[in-house]
Amino acid sequence: MLRKGFGFEVKDVSDEGVVEGYGSVFGGAPDSYGDIVRRGAFADTLAKHAAEGTMPLMLWGHQAGEVPIGQWDEMAEDRKGLFVKGRIDIEDPLGSRVHRALKARRTRGLSIGYETIASEPDAKREHVRHLTKLDLWEVSPVNFPAQRRAQVTGVKATIEAGQLPSLPEFEEFLREAGFTKTQATAIAGKGLSHLLRGEPGRDQAADFWSALRAQSGA
Repeated sequence: MLRKGFGFEVKDVSDEGVVEGYGSVFGGAPDSYGDIVRRGAFADTLAKHAAEGTMPLMLWGHQAGEVPIGQWDEMAEDRKGLFVKGRIDIEDPLGSRVHRALKARRTRGLSIGYETIASEPDAKREHVRHLTKLDLWEVSPVNFPAQRRAQVTGVKATIEAGQLPSLPEFEEFLREAGFTKTQATAIAGKGLSHLLRGEPGRDQAADFWSALRAQSGA
């Protein structure tokens, strides 16, 4: 089993142990192994799990010899990567420790355990390959993330909770969603800045999120 780590923020870890984020992101620069995960790489393994009524395990730090610290309830590929959402068992001593570490931002990473089924060499770059088919075994919170692009969707959760993110957070969120730097700055400056000057409540923040989704087609 190979392992690949990704960075993520922990804004979406609830008091009840619900956590969501990205176990992997597609495209971008090669990681430290020279690998680039392609969209569709998880399609077959997710379909197999769905057919068997199973999910990849939620382990702590890839410790396969330990009981899982919780369970993943949702996994799906989107335009950005492999989105995951699950629940940490906060009644379990180890799960409780991991949950506290996530809430305190002492632990800030997700890492996948997988087997490479198919890959393709890069046409122009030596020692770079594109991973096109992976067998996903588990997704673990880890201490040392390796890629900052796999951020948890904390901005969305912040808005839906009736709050608003900071301008830098929102601009980075828009960049990750596919907007250019100029577009992200303009949207954040003209839309979010106006709300930050007022007293946003749940309805106003939710309306702002709905309008953004309608505009971006998300």
